[in-house]
Amino acid sequence: MIKATLKSKLLEDICVHVQLDNHKWTYLFDCGYASLLSHGECQKIKALFISHTHIDHFSNFDFVLRNQLGTGNTTTICGPPGIAKNVQGKLHGYLWNLIDRSSLSFLVREINPDNTIVTYELHPPEWELVKLDEYKDSVIYKDPDFSVNYTILDHNTPSVAYKMSQIDRLKIGEFPFRQGAWISKLKHAYQANDSNLQIDVHGEIFTSGELFQYLYIEKGSSVAYVMDHLGSTENHEKIIDLVGGVDELFIESYYRDVDLEYAKLNHHSTARISGEVARKANVKKLSLVHHSRRYNTEVQDLWEEGRAAFEGREPVFLKPPVSRY
Repeated sequence: MIKATLKSKLLEDICVHVQLDNHKWTYLFDCGYASLLSHGECQKIKALFISHTHIDHFSNFDFVLRNQLGTGNTTTICGPPGIAKNVQGKLHGYLWNLIDRSSLSFLVREINPDNTIVTYELHPPEWELVKLDEYKDSVIYKDPDFSVNYTILDHNTPSVAYKMSQIDRLKIGEFPFRQGAWISKLKHAYQANDSNLQIDVHGEIFTSGELFQYLYIEKGSSVAYVMDHLGSTENHEKIIDLVGGVDELFIESYYRDVDLEYAKLNHHSTARISGEVARKANVKKLSLVHHSRRYNTEVQDLWEEGRAAFEGREPVFLKPPVSRY
């Protein structure tokens, strides 16, 4: 199961930390300043998925970097056009004369609007960008346990939305035998669609087809992360196509609907619009995040605005909406 946790408090920037059951590494969606992100969590980060590099989405990269020094890890960073030079610029802001190549390194995957992905590597102490390859793919990251798809949204700059999907697993339920190597053979037979394989279960011979009844598919969970974007039809179509049916959606709700025109001016969405998009996408759980600080005294009503739209009902506010812009 995928567990996604917001690591930023109300007055802080956006950062979502992701863990998977029985998985060694952890992952981040964006790395704005977030005081709930710990040193230990940073050391386990295997990949960062950056929507765009406005300061409130990328300022905490230095904290991640500081806590990965000496781990020897190669950390992957995925993001929009220009992310490679953004990362290099951060790294060039420090002196590295006491750090050798084995301390840590970065693999950067830069996503272009035509779905071309350009991959670079960077190593200390020079942190030069070395281009490795260039290819087209709708998947930006693959692991035996999950994959990450993406789409590029308009925020007056490319802003990448991501969906992490856990791989479905073949499991064995209750069975009337002792455990043993036969379980592995049975699973391989099922995956090969071979129902005639002879399987020795502690001296008793069965065909694999006779044992398939003990197997079942455990469906993987999914989480999507959709940050800053203009509330436009084109963006909404892309979002719905990416996140349709997802278990949990983290989506920006930067403005309230009373400030819709200002949201459009700044290529953002509103809580109501984000809730409507989530409903159309048949999202199971909605997490409204990343709000303007001007709404901090009314954040409960901001959330209510988005939740009501998600649930298809009229909102019930504590106070009447008032424009803050």
